[in-house]
Amino acid sequence: MKRLSVEAPDGAALRLDAFLREKIPELSRSAAQKLIEDGMVLKNGKALRKNHKVSEGEVFEVMLPELRETETSAENIPLDVVYEDGDVIVVNKPKGMVVHPAAGHESGTLVNALLHHCGDSLSGIGGEKRPGIVHRIDKDTSGLIIAAKNDKAHRALAEQLKDHSLSRVYHALVTGNIRTDSGTVDAPIGRHPTDRKRMAVTAKNSRGAVTHYEVLARYNGITYVRCRLETGRTHQIRVHMASIGHPILGDTVYGRKKPEKGLDGQCLHAKEISFTHPSTGERLTLSCDLPEYFMEIIRKLERA
Repeated sequence: MKRLSVEAPDGAALRLDAFLREKIPELSRSAAQKLIEDGMVLKNGKALRKNHKVSEGEVFEVMLPELRETETSAENIPLDVVYEDGDVIVVNKPKGMVVHPAAGHESGTLVNALLHHCGDSLSGIGGEKRPGIVHRIDKDTSGLIIAAKNDKAHRALAEQLKDHSLSRVYHALVTGNIRTDSGTVDAPIGRHPTDRKRMAVTAKNSRGAVTHYEVLARYNGITYVRCRLETGRTHQIRVHMASIGHPILGDTVYGRKKPEKGLDGQCLHAKEISFTHPSTGERLTLSCDLPEYFMEIIRKLERA
């Protein structure tokens, strides 16, 4: 059992579960709630409820469970490894691969592949032996994703994700002609009010989200853009670009409902990632080429 002492900063006014999610970035909201429900979060030796309102200066003792084996199986799935050492691994995820196992996708995921590739070199944040997925990208988005191979690296990368020093750059094809050469979408994102499977720009139960974009090329009815995430909300680029009238080409959730001819999924690629190495302190910037399907669409647009 690992014990952490966590103190509330100035101006704290969150529910306990939300506070723990912010203070210990590697914990998901559900994991924080489970810790509280299991009596693993104490104040002055007494267990608290998840709706406890955190006040400035309060000190909590958080007990993280010991590492346990995951039920997810290791699978020998080829990986395009862009960088790897004893602390981190950066993979160029292909379009169509799910990151985490879930209902309907219990196998063939990035986690299944990492379990096979990394063996025992995995982070155990949250008490479960698993590759330390620090951030996620959608099934139909290709590109770079980083995972931690030990708890120290996981915590360091999660903190960088929280303070926005872990930088991620995406390339995308969007519908319509963006007239300005660059811009910023600063709009909060939360669950769609009527469709819980979608996200939306909304002021209700949302979190701040900022996306910076610049135009790389303009074609007939299509714009090629570079997007840099300042925050990392679910579906952020897809939601933000749709909110300004330029949804991602091929995105049938936030854009045109009818699939584009010859295109399966959205044209969105995580091309670059930059972070401070958790052990050496060196700033690393890694990139990968656009996938062939993306390049073929650009070639067709250029010919047209």
